[in-house]
Amino acid sequence: MKHTSISTAVLTALLATAALAGCKKNDDTVDNNAQPAATTPAPMTPAAPAEPAPQPMTAAAPVNVSAVTVGKTAAADKSVTPVALFGPKDVIIISVRTDGTASNANLGAKLTYQDGQVAGEQTATLNTTGAETTNITFNNPNGWPTGKYRAEVMVDGKAAGTPQEFEVK
Repeated sequence: MKHTSISTAVLTALLATAALAGCKKNDDTVDNNAQPAATTPAPMTPAAPAEPAPQPMTAAAPVNVSAVTVGKTAAADKSVTPVALFGPKDVIIISVRTDGTASNANLGAKLTYQDGQVAGEQTATLNTTGAETTNITFNNPNGWPTGKYRAEVMVDGKAAGTPQEFEVK
């Protein structure tokens, strides 16, 4: 009987070991019902004074050419009375009314003669945050050839405003 009780004891021990090994959890398995482990907060260190959060950049309204006027003289407010007929020795002023915001924008004005030849081209730098008038003046000491002309305006190389036509007689 001793043989049977030793065999039974060894068999019981082996079964208990196997049962315990089968119940052991893998470290890779996650217990979804487990409570989170308590964590100790990191010691607080004095923070630097908070800087105001940067304000979101609102897109500035791009500059828009609202009016192009061709004339001979400019008033104190840079407005120009429209003129459709010039003499060969007249000064030609291209008055450009803009709205919106521009920082170092390239404002260009070009005069084109009836045969397509460029009769004059000039630029100005536009810095504005609202409505503004910029005048570009053209002189021809030799006199403007008689014929029809077209005045065109560009902002940063792109056509802007309505082209104006006039004549030199």
